[in-house]
Amino acid sequence: MIEHLNPFEINLDRVGANFEPLSPLSFLARTADTYPDRLAVVHGSLSYTWREAAERCRRLASALTARGFGEGDTVAVMAPNTPPMWEAHHGVPMAGAVLNALNVRLDAKAIAFILEHGEAKVLITDTEFHETIGEALRLVERDILVVDIDDPQGPGGNCLGQIGYEELLAEGEPDFAFTPPTDEWQAISLNYTSGTTGNPKGVVYHHRGAYLNAIGNIMTWSLPPHPVYLWTLPMFHCNGWCFPWTITAMAGTHVCLRKVEAAAIYNAFAEQGVTHLCGAPIVMQMIVSAGEAERKEFSQTVRMMTAAAPPPASVLSDMQAQGIEVTHVYGLTEVYGPAVVCAWQDAWDDLPIAGQADKKSRQGVAYPVLEEIMVADPETLTPVPADGETLGEVFMRGNIVMKGYLKNPSASETALTGGWFHTGDLGVLHPDGYIELKDRSKDIIISGGENISSIEIENRLYAHPAVAAAAVVAKPDPTWGETPCAFVELKPGAEATVQDIIAFCRDGLAHFKCPRHVVFGELPKTSTGKIQKFQLRDKLAE
Repeated sequence: MIEHLNPFEINLDRVGANFEPLSPLSFLARTADTYPDRLAVVHGSLSYTWREAAERCRRLASALTARGFGEGDTVAVMAPNTPPMWEAHHGVPMAGAVLNALNVRLDAKAIAFILEHGEAKVLITDTEFHETIGEALRLVERDILVVDIDDPQGPGGNCLGQIGYEELLAEGEPDFAFTPPTDEWQAISLNYTSGTTGNPKGVVYHHRGAYLNAIGNIMTWSLPPHPVYLWTLPMFHCNGWCFPWTITAMAGTHVCLRKVEAAAIYNAFAEQGVTHLCGAPIVMQMIVSAGEAERKEFSQTVRMMTAAAPPPASVLSDMQAQGIEVTHVYGLTEVYGPAVVCAWQDAWDDLPIAGQADKKSRQGVAYPVLEEIMVADPETLTPVPADGETLGEVFMRGNIVMKGYLKNPSASETALTGGWFHTGDLGVLHPDGYIELKDRSKDIIISGGENISSIEIENRLYAHPAVAAAAVVAKPDPTWGETPCAFVELKPGAEATVQDIIAFCRDGLAHFKCPRHVVFGELPKTSTGKIQKFQLRDKLAE
C-alpha cells in the first residue's frame, strides 16, 4: 500500500513570516504607531497621547528587565484604576513577567497569602493602601522589591518601598525593544478567586486567551473605533475583563476613575464624552439614584456592560431614559471575565420594558471566542433538554478557559475534567438556546460584583466563643445585588447581639465580606448534622 502524503503539509511550514504567537501586547504597538497623537489615558488633569502611553509602558518593561525580572517572575500591583495599573497590564508582560493585580478591598492576611503563593518578586503599590500593605509585608518572610505610587489624585499615605514608581520608569528606555512571547500559552497574568473556600486559588491566564477575549469584547459589543471608556470596573477584577487591551486595540481613550462615585461618573459623561463603561449592578444603581447636584447633562449615547445580578426592570427603564444602553454578560475569573452575553434580538425591541428586562435577565449565549457552552448533568455531562426548566450545571470549553490554578493540580483537574470547565453554577437552557442561571452550587455570594465565600465567613463565625453553629447565605439587596446574611445558633447559656457578631467578623475579615444581617435561632440540620441551607434561603425569601 502506497502511503498518501498530505499535500497541504509538504513544504508549508510555520515560519517567522506566517506565524506569530497571539498576544494582546501587539495592540499597543499598532495603536501607538497608527494614532500616536490621539488621547490614550486621562486621569484628572493628567493625560497621555498614545505615543506617550506606549513609551511609559516600555519604560516600565525596560526598568523591570534591567533589574533582572522576566519570564516566570510575578509582579504584583495594588492600585485603583489609575494610569500605573493600566501601564502594568502592558509593561509587566512586555518584560516577560506575569501581572498579579491585587484586589484593593482585601485585608492584609489575604494579601500576604497571595504574595507568598504567587511568589511575587515585585510589588507596585499605591500609598493609599500603606496600612494594609505594610501589615501584609510584615507577614511575608522574604524580600520583595516594593515600588510606591504617589498619585496626586489620591489621599496620600506613607511610602513603604525602595523606589517611587516614576523613579522606576525613569530608569527605563522609552524605545525599549521588548520581545513578544515565544509561546502564546505563556502566562500573562495571575488572578485570585476565593472559590468555595477561604483559601484563594490563583487563576492563570495566557497571552492567547487574553488576546482572544479582548477581541471577543469588540465583537460582542460592536465596539467602534476610538471609544471613550470609563474605568468603573476594577482593573484588578479579571484584568478588567480584558478591557485594558480591548480599548487599546480600538485606539480608544482610557478615562481613569480612582473612586467610583455618581458625581465623578456624570462628570466623565459630560466632560470627557464617555461612550462605554462596565460594572456591577451597583454602578447602575448609583447612576440612576444620583441626586440633582451630582448629575450633568450629556448628549452622547452611553453603553454599559454589566454582570452579576440581572438588571431589574426599573433600573433598565431609568438607564434607557437617561440615554444608557445596557448589555448583560456572564462569566467567571476562570474564563477571563465575560464569556457569555445576552445577545439582543431585534424582535425584542417591541416588548414592554418589563418584557425586555425578562429577556435581559438571562445570561445568554457564548461569546464568539468561546468554543462552546452547555447545561448538563454534572455527573454524566449529558446535556439537559432545552425546556427552560430542567436544572443542570453550566459548562464551558475553548480558548478563553484558564490554563489552570497555580500550584493546585487537584483543583485544576477537578475544574477541567471531561474536557469541560465546570463552573459550579446551576441553570437551565431555554428553547431559543439562551441559558439562565438559577443557583450557585458553590454558595458564592456576589456582592457589588465581588465574590464572597460563605465558608470563609462561617469559619470566622465559628471562632466566636458564643457561637455553636453558623451558616451564611446570600440575601437579596437592592443596592449590592446580594449581601451575606448570617444564621447563628448560640451555645447554651451564651449571649451575643447582632452588633457583637458583626463587629467580631469585621475584626477578622475584609469589611466587604462581613454579614450585614444576623438571624439567631436553631439551624435546620439533616440527621447527620449537615446544615440545610436551602431552608435558610427559603426563610429569607419569605
